[in-house]
Amino acid sequence: MKAVETHKRSWVSIIVVALLCLLWLLPTIGLLVTSFRPIDDINSSGWWEAIFRPAFTLQNYVGVFENSNMAMAFVNALAVAIPATIIPIMFAAFAAYAFTFLDFRGKDFLFVTIVAVMVVPLQVALQPMLDLLGPRGLNIAGQYVAVWLLHTGFGMPLAIYTLRNYMTTLPRSIIESAKMDGATHYQTFWKLVFPMSMPAIAGFAILQFLWVWNDLLIALLFLKPENETVIVSLKGMLGTQGQGWELLTAGAFISMALPLLVFILLQRFFVRGMTAGAVKG
Repeated sequence: MKAVETHKRSWVSIIVVALLCLLWLLPTIGLLVTSFRPIDDINSSGWWEAIFRPAFTLQNYVGVFENSNMAMAFVNALAVAIPATIIPIMFAAFAAYAFTFLDFRGKDFLFVTIVAVMVVPLQVALQPMLDLLGPRGLNIAGQYVAVWLLHTGFGMPLAIYTLRNYMTTLPRSIIESAKMDGATHYQTFWKLVFPMSMPAIAGFAILQFLWVWNDLLIALLFLKPENETVIVSLKGMLGTQGQGWELLTAGAFISMALPLLVFILLQRFFVRGMTAGAVKG
């Protein structure tokens, strides 16, 4: 029996990757340390000084909840991010199924058009969307539904492209067998294609959730002040002359907690979902 060849790991590669990871984590570590330091220490020395002269306090975190509506902002952010993640995925999954397994006139042209929309900057659509959703249009600006529609529209092209490319890698023999057994497209989608596409769906869900959670521009323009999200609340913590930025470090780390949790829980799907089908036409 022929032995399986194993490749030796390069210590150079390991060291380089470790250094890159450290450089990537360094700003986050600095933010975390700074968020626990007293304001006088923050203003007089760098965060690395805490390693040699540790002095920590929870006052910054207490100040975040005392001087801002952070708890409600968290609820508002969830009310925006969860539907704005689920809705485009559902529509995109149906569209990707149609582009992959159905034949209809103009399919390729329509798909190329959708992909081309991804290069259009978000800012180009803001003024038309303000007119459409504002008092001169549907008059829903300031409500959650307006933000859901915007994030759905802006996220759909990438979602369709990602899911369609993944679905092209699925074995067509299973789909053909289901068709021969009399399964409808609805049954084939929900019982076969949707479960098998879960890695790509979860991978895109991470990207969409992080984008919506960290969005400032759309939330600032299309939500009322009482519905402000975490990122908008963080912006309000910083005074016009830069005062209060010690609270900003604590608030920023609080806002990172949920996205980090989402990524950790779904990370096993992320690379698989984003790379599968990437080279397919």
